[in-house]
Amino acid sequence: MTRQGQVRVGIGGWTYAPWRGSFYPDKLPHSRELPFAADALGAIEINATFYGRQSPASWKKWAAAVPPGFQFAVKGSRFCVTRPKLADAGEGVQNFLHQGLDALDTKLGPILWMLAARRKFDSDDIARFFELLPTDLNGLPLRHAIEPRHESFRDSRFETLARDHNVSVVFRDDDEFPCIDMATADFAYARLQRMREEVPTGYTTEQIAAFADRARAQANTGKDVFLFLINGAKVRAPQAALALQERLGIART
Repeated sequence: MTRQGQVRVGIGGWTYAPWRGSFYPDKLPHSRELPFAADALGAIEINATFYGRQSPASWKKWAAAVPPGFQFAVKGSRFCVTRPKLADAGEGVQNFLHQGLDALDTKLGPILWMLAARRKFDSDDIARFFELLPTDLNGLPLRHAIEPRHESFRDSRFETLARDHNVSVVFRDDDEFPCIDMATADFAYARLQRMREEVPTGYTTEQIAAFADRARAQANTGKDVFLFLINGAKVRAPQAALALQERLGIART
């Protein structure tokens, strides 16, 4: 019998001033924003890790602030993905992984490696980069997702490499960059980035239903599914995430 995958819906980060009054209560202390968001949603994508190292104390604090079953997706360091050759990122990948993120333990979700828009597909370089990505950290299983943003990645060789290394190719709903829609791993990762402010839930009811149907179909094959409402009208991201959870029947509150 096929295992039923778990679907988690979330947002990018948890601190954003326009969410006050629209998602967070006006008088909620800033220190309570993460616990509030984690009680309402299934996941959060951490963006700060793309720009710099976080202290061991921060990782422990974040883990303690969220309930069991919640997971953080962690954006991989820019110092790994912006270098001329990804194959040279070995030391950077190790430094990134050993900054303390294993303190999240079971609350650690996928690691997202977001490529620069100018980076074109190079089969040998991508193959060597994938070889640098470990499958565990001090015994904690690791899952990796990659977000290409150049049309050249629409290549069967890339699909094969990602599948061979169980790396999930991010499904992105975005006006600016291509969506490289490939099923390559035992989990799925989507970043939904076309919310509109004039729509109370960011996306229309029909669009939310379509995303929910897609996620449900993936979960029915045994895949865990992560969907993040990221950009576009970011002010609507929490409402979009809540609406998507409701449609999926996984509302948390």
